[in-house]
Amino acid sequence: MKFVDQTKIYIRSGDGGNGCVSFRREKYVEFGGPNGGDGGKGGDVIVEAVTGLNTLVDYRYKRIYKAQKGQHGMGRNMTGANGKDLVLKVPVGTQIFDEDQEFMIADLAKVGDRVVLAKGGHGGLGNTHFKSSTNQAPRRTTPGGLGEEMNLVFRLKLIADAGLLGLPNAGKSTFLAAVSRARPKIADYPFTTITPQLGVVGVGDNEFVLADIPGLIEGAADGVGLGTRFLGHIERCGVLLHLIDATQEDVVAAYETIVEELEQYGGGLTEKPTIIGLNKCDSVPEEELEEKRLALQDVAATTVMTLSGVTGEGVKEVLSALWDVIKETKQSQDEEDETASTGGEWSPLGR
Repeated sequence: MKFVDQTKIYIRSGDGGNGCVSFRREKYVEFGGPNGGDGGKGGDVIVEAVTGLNTLVDYRYKRIYKAQKGQHGMGRNMTGANGKDLVLKVPVGTQIFDEDQEFMIADLAKVGDRVVLAKGGHGGLGNTHFKSSTNQAPRRTTPGGLGEEMNLVFRLKLIADAGLLGLPNAGKSTFLAAVSRARPKIADYPFTTITPQLGVVGVGDNEFVLADIPGLIEGAADGVGLGTRFLGHIERCGVLLHLIDATQEDVVAAYETIVEELEQYGGGLTEKPTIIGLNKCDSVPEEELEEKRLALQDVAATTVMTLSGVTGEGVKEVLSALWDVIKETKQSQDEEDETASTGGEWSPLGR
């Protein structure tokens, strides 16, 4: 399946049905009167986040979506049927923006989140509504309301607990394949990964989702290489794993390149908990590896771990470190949700 994380669509809700002009005419009934029914309401356009989807590809090839119109009113005071609502199903993590992408309308971050984007037009009134003692045969009705229309941009940010960062060929895809059942493309040339990949990682009896995005290079913030388009997929991650190729001559420069691009991108990525790992440690002599680790540790001002996605050396330690941060983040989130649901602590002074 092709991965699509951004697309533009046009939506329109249904028009309301018109009211009806009708009069009661029956044999042996001396006095009739108006009996025109109201029109039905037009259908709404609704977007809902569901499970089982991880791409917006369905909205790449079909871009026009219209809800059903309401039926017109009929005689015998029969109201027209309401138009059916149109429900657009999207992956969890989808954000909805206006046409110019200046305003975010909704952020569907959980399963079941839904938003009404365009309300259907109201139904028109039949002539029954206008009868009175002075106007016993009204021929007045009102038309149904028009539906709403707009152009929207859907942007997907994948939901993952941890995210992988690094230059091309830092070994991110190899690491993901080693710790999960994901099977990303692996080769000895840059930009092997051109779309984000997700994998479920097991740590003891626990599991978490790990996201791998295409590698960044110097100038990515200005669109060089694949740019920073895919960085949005790790904005929701609780922790980042920054992998650096230990076989490079200057590992410090590799680290600083990524950090600089993250700062230019923004999104709070530089403020997230980050674990730094020197990958491919099996290909570097022990003394040289230690020298690079210490140099990188001085610049990053944090502990640098060594690992090899090929041999598995140090992988368990890295996964344990990731899980410790993820567990702490989830506990904090649960406490915030519990506080929000209870309305905070009760205080007699708060009356």
